[in-house]
Amino acid sequence: MRIRLSRSGGLLGMPRRADADTTGRPDGAELERLVQQVLAEPDARFPAGPGVPDAYHYTLTVDDQPPVEFTDPGLSECQLQLVERLLGDGA
Repeated sequence: MRIRLSRSGGLLGMPRRADADTTGRPDGAELERLVQQVLAEPDARFPAGPGVPDAYHYTLTVDDQPPVEFTDPGLSECQLQLVERLLGDGA
């Protein structure tokens, strides 16, 4: 499975991106599980309310599927785990 996660926004506006191929990775099965759970979640692209200034915006692309978008704050536990695994702690 090919996974691309990009982050934009934030106070400094510094984009970050991670590309991962789960084939042969020691954590490949866990990444695939997290991705499948994130893809199965309801659409979180447009959170209720006016939003938070300087919030992080994430775009997840898996293989050739259409991208899924979500915004922090308000990440689900699966989204948070995926972000931490791919972009690192404090991402």
